Amino acid sequence: MSLKFPLIWLCFIATGLIYGQVEEVNPPDYIKSITFKSNSSDLGELPIIKLGEPFYLEFDALVSDEPDFYYKIEHYDYDWKESVLVKPEFLLGVDNFRIQDYTNSFNTFQMYSHYKLSLPNRQTKQLKVSGNYIISIYDTDNELVFSRKFMIYENLVTPGIAIKRSRDVSNIETTQTVDIEIVSGPQINNPLQTVKTLIIQNSNLNTTISNLKPQYTIGNKLIYRYIKETAFAGGNEYLFLETKDVRAATSRVQSIALENIYQSYLYTDVTRKNLPYTYNPDINGQFKIVAIDRDDVAVEADYVQVHFSLQYPELTNGESIYIYGNYNNYALSDYNKMTLNIESGLYETNFKLKQGFYNYKYVIVNKNGDLNEGAISGDFWQTENNYKVLVYYRDLGARYDRIIGFNQVSSTNISN
Repeated sequence: MSLKFPLIWLCFIATGLIYGQVEEVNPPDYIKSITFKSNSSDLGELPIIKLGEPFYLEFDALVSDEPDFYYKIEHYDYDWKESVLVKPEFLLGVDNFRIQDYTNSFNTFQMYSHYKLSLPNRQTKQLKVSGNYIISIYDTDNELVFSRKFMIYENLVTPGIAIKRSRDVSNIETTQTVDIEIVSGPQINNPLQTVKTLIIQNSNLNTTISNLKPQYTIGNKLIYRYIKETAFAGGNEYLFLETKDVRAATSRVQSIALENIYQSYLYTDVTRKNLPYTYNPDINGQFKIVAIDRDDVAVEADYVQVHFSLQYPELTNGESIYIYGNYNNYALSDYNKMTLNIESGLYETNFKLKQGFYNYKYVIVNKNGDLNEGAISGDFWQTENNYKVLVYYRDLGARYDRIIGFNQVSSTNISN
């Protein structure tokens, strides 16, 4: 799947510019392992949370001086333009408070402080409405450190989702199509004008399909059965690495070494684009912090310098190779960009990851800013992917976009 980015947007890629007007700001190198968690999930994935459900944001600061951080929350419309709601309309209480729950790492080679922001809390008592949100983390100088998007939904409708092979015979071997059916109740007025949907593949907002209108209606059902408009490149199963035991090499780790911290050298990866599809269970780009013989992985899991290598022909036309997944919010930045080692003939890079289980993939960005996710991994219609569908609703005369429904499925049973 090739996504076209104008050249002027190249400077925004590292900060996660997606389908709307506002950008997520990805963190500096000393901030790691940003994770939203809720009662329904403890994976590192896109946070989509039911209205009224508690959740929390965790991250590590890999410094020794226990810096202070503050948080702010803003509400956004469907297209990620800031909504007209003033803060008391969507938030009960106040924000812009210091994150007080933090703990220093224990018995680790890499020193860090682990921060946990629970919502709601004594200051921020409630998020009152559904919709799109951004939480921004600031330092003591009021400088923005990073920001993350999240969605709050109401359970008024449950969209039906079916994953099909492409109806376009030109890409039937590489593409999956998402069919949607929404039963609109009496609380939804003029749904052809007031309802919008959003489809997300594997929690990656970079490949989101938005601005979808129902193709047609049958009674109170809104039907989306497009040929091209809801089609995603199938991709391939994610590669994985596991570092839950820093002293032992797992199936993906070739060797380990202890320097200032543990070094984990992975086996060299190869392109899978021209290989037959092979099913390999994955967690669809997500990650999970886990370490053996540790009671509290939040502060006892160590950081490992993970070394990646890829056998791939030399790129000579300004292209770049990146490693990404939800562990870094699918960002493309200098730290996860690979460089060609002339001596070994391999593309290589290394960076720190907290002990755990990670999915990742290699992608190519050309000199014009075109992101091609399948150039190295390949695209296959059989690939098991996760699809999330959000239903947005703005009633006639309303001032903001609600999220009135959410559902997700995996493409384990794909039909024609």
